[in-house]
Amino acid sequence: MSGKTILVWFRNDLRIHDNEVFLEAVEKASLIVPVFCFDPRYYVETPFKTQKTGSFRAQFILESVADLKVSLQKMGGDLLIMQGKPEEILPEICKKYHVDEVYHHREVAHEETEISSLVEDALWKLQINLKHFIGHTLFHKEDLPFPIKDIPDVFTTFRKKVEREGIIRPSFATPEKIEIPQDLEESELPNLEDLGICAPVYDKRSVLRFKGGETEGLNRLRYYLWETDLISSYKKTRNGLIGGDYSSKFSAWMSAGCLSPREIYWEVKKYEKERTANDSTYWLIFELLWRDYFRFMFKKHGTSYFRESGFKGIKQDDAPNQEELFNQWKNAETGVPFVDANMKELNLTGFMSNRGRQNVASFLVKDLKVNWTWGAAYFEEKLIDYNPASNWGNWAYIAGLGNDPMENRHFNIEKQAKDYDPNGEFVNLWLPELT
Repeated sequence: MSGKTILVWFRNDLRIHDNEVFLEAVEKASLIVPVFCFDPRYYVETPFKTQKTGSFRAQFILESVADLKVSLQKMGGDLLIMQGKPEEILPEICKKYHVDEVYHHREVAHEETEISSLVEDALWKLQINLKHFIGHTLFHKEDLPFPIKDIPDVFTTFRKKVEREGIIRPSFATPEKIEIPQDLEESELPNLEDLGICAPVYDKRSVLRFKGGETEGLNRLRYYLWETDLISSYKKTRNGLIGGDYSSKFSAWMSAGCLSPREIYWEVKKYEKERTANDSTYWLIFELLWRDYFRFMFKKHGTSYFRESGFKGIKQDDAPNQEELFNQWKNAETGVPFVDANMKELNLTGFMSNRGRQNVASFLVKDLKVNWTWGAAYFEEKLIDYNPASNWGNWAYIAGLGNDPMENRHFNIEKQAKDYDPNGEFVNLWLPELT
């Protein structure tokens, strides 16, 4: 071990398990300075007149950062929690603690990569290197059977080749102890008010009380696999609408990096070996592949995912009164019970089922003819499990402007409601006034 001091800049990787950045820093340095910045750019209004981060996700992030701080303290370390722009804060910390190098996980969406570039430039002036790691996907990009620029634009083609030829690396070990500078300053977690956000009100009908943090994420993984065997029927139940058990609900912890997709994969493989391997266990891994795919697509197509015409460059037909229609949609006032029930769930809990997301997105774009990017921005504000690639990728897909060989995918909402809520239980739960 050298006499180096390495600053570990935590972002959407709020965990100590399977974290290459953290492990390598511990192995290469004598002293570690772990830092998390609450960047004000994530707590502002967007050009879509939505909030960049809504109250449910902000609370989840606070809980996740608090949990990481406790985990680091148990290892003899701590987490320096700061409020402000990383490109202004990190150079100052580097000067104060004589940092030799800064480590962080590379992101794929434009705003996140832009912030990395600003940090890199600021550190460069101090002759400090920002070292980039890749750690948000199941597959490391170096282990894909094609370079990023040649990734197929159709998921099935990608999946078949990756399943045949791709390699999934083992999870990284979790360090047992870390050394931090003796004079590392004390830091407190901000509250929602400090971030300019109102506290969420938790609705008792919520499928789960999503509590942020690696501890809770690993508990959920253990519960869904080992304690209940729910994974063994996942494919049959995954289109459910009510309660915590019809699907894994891992996505919230994955989006903040409290749960590593690779850790989930290897745990599923262990489950298959020790208990059962079936369509359901495969399907969970299949969903992890979709998540990977959208991240790699963002790497390939860049900012075109955020354009109204998508990366296909197709212009949508927008309704002349789309602002009025958009307001009805987001306020659960469309008059279509299945759509309104799902939107009410989202507004009151920060969560919506996969089936619900596809239906409300299709309805907004195809039936109401509202600009799809408005819907994606609204989801960005409201969803606890928001991540740029999955959210914008899925919306572009539904709008027929992304990775979908079917140009005109259009959900028949009435039929969907009959198929997935035949007795109207879900609609009754969220819209009791209709009964």
